[in-house]
Amino acid sequence: MMEDSRVNPRIMLVEDDAELAALVRDYLHRHDFDVTVVDDGWLAATEIISLQPDLVILDVMLPGQSGMDVCRQVRPNYTGPIVMLTALDEDFDQMLGLELGADDYIIKPVHPRLLLARIKALLRRVQKAPEQQPGSRNLQGLVINVSSRTVTLAQKLVSLTTAEFELLLLLSENIGEEVSRDNIMQQLRGFEYDGLDRSIDRRICRLRKKLQVVLPDQEIIKTVRGKGYLLCPIPHNPHEKQHV
Repeated sequence: MMEDSRVNPRIMLVEDDAELAALVRDYLHRHDFDVTVVDDGWLAATEIISLQPDLVILDVMLPGQSGMDVCRQVRPNYTGPIVMLTALDEDFDQMLGLELGADDYIIKPVHPRLLLARIKALLRRVQKAPEQQPGSRNLQGLVINVSSRTVTLAQKLVSLTTAEFELLLLLSENIGEEVSRDNIMQQLRGFEYDGLDRSIDRRICRLRKKLQVVLPDQEIIKTVRGKGYLLCPIPHNPHEKQHV
């Protein structure tokens, strides 16, 4: 009889609430995830960098140092997805968390099925089979290297978070065509757009700003009012001003 060679995805759960940590760990175990629990902010940063899990679930409020500080500390050496957990009454700046490198956030109390859907959506994007993701995507002045997860625009390296990279990659798959908010939410966060969630708009805003630092005279990501967004084709000479 042949052995099953599949390897379960490795999750690191950074949570100091022992009861919640046990609940999440046991639920994810039942869905074929290997889960390591860490309950201290200082230890978490070291463990994330050392173990390099496939995904990190990171509480905002931790003993030692906050989840925000952990996220900031590990991002230069950890490229996997990070999901932030925050209580509804905590002073959590969602935009700041995403800017520090978090890919998603979930408001406590945690609903296990929602958490599972978010985890699967993030891992689908990051762990897509190599034959489904070309090594690089050259769109004239914009080059997206999927293997190294780097982006260059007009031959200048653009530093993006994992979430921003995945968003740009999705838009690049439909360059010159509108991508709806619902499609983006389904692909990147694993659930339908409810008409109120502004996380995608904030992510678009940050991505647009980073690209326009390189090409301030170009409209690189266009908003299609009431519908979604599209990635505009980059001119052959991107430093020439566009004429209306």
